[in-house]
Amino acid sequence: MAKEKEGITATAPPKSRLREHYRGTVLPSLVKELEYSTPMQAPRLEKIVINMGVGESTKDGKLLDNSVRDLTVITGQAPVVTTAKKAISNFRLRQGMKIGAKVTLRGERMYHFLDKLITVVFPRLRDFQGLNPKSFDGRGNFAVGLKEQLVFPEISYDTFDRIRGMDIVICTTARTDDEARVFLKKMGMPIREK
Repeated sequence: MAKEKEGITATAPPKSRLREHYRGTVLPSLVKELEYSTPMQAPRLEKIVINMGVGESTKDGKLLDNSVRDLTVITGQAPVVTTAKKAISNFRLRQGMKIGAKVTLRGERMYHFLDKLITVVFPRLRDFQGLNPKSFDGRGNFAVGLKEQLVFPEISYDTFDRIRGMDIVICTTARTDDEARVFLKKMGMPIREK
């Protein structure tokens, strides 16, 4: 109420186009195709985790700040800085050193990010032939690796300092990889045939 008095109104994020597509088209199709007795058995998105490792940040702390900035701009959410769990002398790494950043997306932000990934980012990749069908982990989760953050339209060339890759893990409630493959293809993920 206090925020409304100041002229600031809290609004919910706009409904995601991909979530509406899931509810209206994908869910009934999955129930029919995989012969579920109830729609609650059908796989759905649980979360999306984006991880950006910055090993060089042990020498230059500004690199980590730039990767945190890039992840914030790409996802619209503040990332968590990850630290080394154990010391590795060959990499000059001590326990507790800051080595990367990660973001866990859920809800509307997750659907907006996946929609952007499918419709904007993958078409911008050079020589893109589809995603590797072997990238499932055995429990219905799918991992994608990107070599550069410049494929996201939010990253401008003016603020860009160096190329950084990132790992994107799409976690689903599917029990098997085959269920997850059918679900993600219906959602629009460009997964190649085996």
